[in-house]
Formats: sequence, C-alpha cells, structure tokens
Amino acid sequence: MTAITLLDGGMGQELLRRAGDAPHPLWATKVMLDHPGLVQAVHADYFAAGATIATTNTYAIHHDRLAKHGLDDRFADLHNAALAEAEAARDAHGFGRLAGSIGPLVASYRPDAHPAHDQATALYTEVAALLAPRCDLLLGETVASVAHARALIAGARPVAEAQGIPLWLAVTVDDRDGTRLRSGEPIADLKGHLDGVAALLANCSAPEAMDQAMPHLQAHGLPFGAYANGFQQITADFLKENPTVDALNARPELTPDRYADFALGWVAQGATIVGGCCETGPAHIAEIGRRLRAAGHALA
Repeated sequence: MTAITLLDGGMGQELLRRAGDAPHPLWATKVMLDHPGLVQAVHADYFAAGATIATTNTYAIHHDRLAKHGLDDRFADLHNAALAEAEAARDAHGFGRLAGSIGPLVASYRPDAHPAHDQATALYTEVAALLAPRCDLLLGETVASVAHARALIAGARPVAEAQGIPLWLAVTVDDRDGTRLRSGEPIADLKGHLDGVAALLANCSAPEAMDQAMPHLQAHGLPFGAYANGFQQITADFLKENPTVDALNARPELTPDRYADFALGWVAQGATIVGGCCETGPAHIAEIGRRLRAAGHALA
C-alpha cells in the first residue's frame, strides 16, 4: 500500500488542558514559559502514538504578539526553547522528524490583518532562519490567503533551500466551502505561486471542509494532505483583537474513531500526509496510525 506521513496533533489546546491555566492571548507560548518541559511531554506522547513528525511549538512566536506583553526581547530565546523541547522528545524516542512551524503574523484566520508583502516577507525570513538549522522541514501553517502564501514562501523558501530542507505549506480553508481559502479565494488561485513548495496541505479547518479541499489540493501536483481542527466553529469573538481560546468550543462528537474516519477518507482521496490540529490529541493520532497500519499502509 502507500507510505503515509503521520503528523502529530494539536499542541496549544493540549498544553492548556494539561497545564490547567486560564487561557491567555499568548496561548501556547505562555504555557511554555510557565511550565518548562510540558511541550516535550506532549511531543513525546505524539511520538508514542505513532506520529513521525513533531511540529515545533513556534506557531505564535512573532514580534507582533510578544511586543504586546513586553516579551519581544525573548523572541530568539523562545524559539530556542521550543526547538530544544522538540529535540529532546525526538532524541528520547530515537527517531522522527521536526517540522519548524511558522504561524500567521498578527492573528489566525485574519487575512485582512496580514502585513504588506515586503514587511511580512522579512518577518517570515527571520523566523525561518531560527528554525531551519535545527529542523527537517519548514511548515507554514494556517495560511489564509494568496497574499499570505506569497509572503511566507518568499521569506522561508530561500532559507529552506540554503539549509537543504523542504518547505511545506498548509492553508486554512472556509469551514463551509473547503474549495476556498478563508480569504474567499479559490484554492486554485494558488497556481503559479507555489514554486519551491514541496507539499501542500490544509489545516485548522473543519474536517468536513477538508473532504471538499482534497481534489483542489491535489490539482496542484504536489504531495498533499490535511490536519483538521475539532472546533464547533470559529466564533466572532475569536476574530477580535487579542483573542483567547475560551472563545472556541470543541466538538464532543469528534472522537478519535470519528476523526480517523475523516483521515482515512483523505487517504482514500490520495492524501499522503495526515494528522490533527487544534482539539485533537494523542488518542486521535494513535487511532489514525492504528487504522492506517490495519489498512496496510506504512508510516513514513
């Protein structure tokens, strides 16, 4: 059968659940400051569940977010801390790859708030340069518009190429129309803008939307796949300035077994990279891995 790359699941929500802290605008970054070692423990549990890639806890480590809380001087230190915890989990496990996560500037799901191209490109380059020397690939996540994709690729691709590692791009699609980015632009509009991208994914959208996205991702001719979230919906409160994740609610029916149904459906459509995003945990990844192996697939 097919070799499938099994990603890990959500990091931020899992950290908050384990820490028991009140949600904060700095989200997973603050948990890392307050609870050293917890990120490593989450990575370790995902590796134990069968994940072959650990996604670094660097998604929200951007100047614009840190400066609001007087922590911008910790920018490089926080990246190094996240990388060290991922490395420690991988080394203890004995194998696995690290994906250096580059999240959106300013806010998730807000293509209207994304900075101008040249400014964004420089910021993405800075993050990529910190991640690339210690990662096996760079992963641009929750890309909500063509402009966002262009800036991230322009910033990260030269760094990835210099380091000799691939750049993957993960777009976030409309929860009700998985053929479109959250900006409203069709996934097809990415054509001509993906030079240097080694894999095209969809992330942090409803799993039903990923079902719709699959053929539109495949049309770009790259390895493709998805990792969905388990939110009921992206609420208006979460799209406000400095949101916290208590504005979002998990779907109680999205059990590991039900989520694995979706993931195996994406594989049936040709996906070779699957995993989970917010509100999925090690149990979801373990069930996907079990089902993939039972179907005769190898985990790569």
